[in-house]
Amino acid sequence: MLLLGYDIGSSSIKAALVEAGAGQAIGVVQHPETEMEIIARQPGWAEQHPEVWWDNLCLATKKLLQQHRVDVAEIKGIGIAYQMHGLVLVDKEHQVLRPSIIWCDSRAVEIGNQAFEAIGSKQCLTHLLNSPGNFTASKLKWVKDNEPQVYERIHKAMLPGDYIAMKLTGEIRTTTSGLSEGILWDFQKDELAKLVLEHYQIDSNLFPPAVPSFSFQGKLSEEAARATGLKAGTAVGYRAGDQPNNALSLNVFRPGEVAATGGTSGVVYGIVDEPVYDPLSRVNGFAHVNHEKDKPRIGILLCINGAGIQYGWVKNQMALEGAHYNDMERIAASTPIGADGLRIIPFGNGAERMLGNLNPGGQANNLQFNRHSRAHFYRASLEGIAFAFAYGIGILKEMGLGLDIIRVGNDNLFQSRIFSTTISSLVDSHIEVISTTGAIGAAKAAGVAIGAYASIEEAMGNNEVVLTYEPASDNGAYGQAYQAWLGDLKKLIQ
Repeated sequence: MLLLGYDIGSSSIKAALVEAGAGQAIGVVQHPETEMEIIARQPGWAEQHPEVWWDNLCLATKKLLQQHRVDVAEIKGIGIAYQMHGLVLVDKEHQVLRPSIIWCDSRAVEIGNQAFEAIGSKQCLTHLLNSPGNFTASKLKWVKDNEPQVYERIHKAMLPGDYIAMKLTGEIRTTTSGLSEGILWDFQKDELAKLVLEHYQIDSNLFPPAVPSFSFQGKLSEEAARATGLKAGTAVGYRAGDQPNNALSLNVFRPGEVAATGGTSGVVYGIVDEPVYDPLSRVNGFAHVNHEKDKPRIGILLCINGAGIQYGWVKNQMALEGAHYNDMERIAASTPIGADGLRIIPFGNGAERMLGNLNPGGQANNLQFNRHSRAHFYRASLEGIAFAFAYGIGILKEMGLGLDIIRVGNDNLFQSRIFSTTISSLVDSHIEVISTTGAIGAAKAAGVAIGAYASIEEAMGNNEVVLTYEPASDNGAYGQAYQAWLGDLKKLIQ
């Protein structure tokens, strides 16, 4: 039996085939090879066309099938992971009404701030675990206020994964976990968050019915089968936002376990067994994929918008033609910890939640023209993102989360020894690198839903630890570099 998983990112679409019995991936592909465009029609905006996600999913699927030439009838379940917090609007014919307002778009910050004040901080934090902030509900309110001709035509408002599931099955549904990531779930009442919708004067009928993350969510339609090359009738059995799914993929679904990722954005995600919140709303609590009313599992999410996107920008602007990230790592390693005083603030990708929704932009500080080279810039870029992780992890520690071990996937920024060792040394935590991806995890999760595995534990229990980063025995140089960077940040956000 085979399982198929998708990871719908803002950079690319990943697809993975897993052999259910062995629990091993037999193929993983990505499409496109270059990053998908993010449309920024105004400062602070970030949009993508959902149709482009679908087109690239179809191309990725065909590439995967062509490379491995499996019998598509053997694929029994499909799972979906997706970029969180986006807003997709469709009409009654399931046609997209406007580009998706995606996760790093900051246009709705003030709308969310006003709602937080009007509804009341205690009400929001105890019921929603968050401020309405710059999340999906607030983005929909922005459309209502600024594009009434679009709003009037909305049949359903969805998250990106809901849109992909709709394209696969023809059915429009969502999940409790998904609603919570849009700040649309009331944890006290265990229902759609009426206090938010009533404040925004948004009709609750605009939202699809919710199904469990692990459940039968429809069958592949004839139209989708033709577009993807898959077999009509294949069950879709799982969907979750990329960060809850990443945690699941890394076998993180019990209280006290922590996952991290260093993609376009950087995330640290820890599990607790009660609804807790940060009084300053710098981090966010969402229903984890295995959350139940009587058995709460809350994922506390720290998000850093300016992470991999910043290092990708450095590569595009500074690296020589044909250079790869491993080449940049080798060059960066030729410079000392602290990059000879060059310090980079990576916050140039929209409002940063952990900074109180400030949008300070990116900066290069203490640049010396007669001293600093491309190598220093590479190292300072990696260290700047690592310092941002350390800053955010301090917030999680204030909330009582333990971080003795952080589990990460064997991709993205955590492939960098400079980046990973810097974090490990500053937060005094081991970092386990696991041989899996979000697409592989989504495939296995679909296997749980269709009965290929007896439990989540069975599905995710055979992950291989390929590498462990340890804190440096003498972390004084890391601490000094971090304190200098922190001084820059404090001046910037005061």
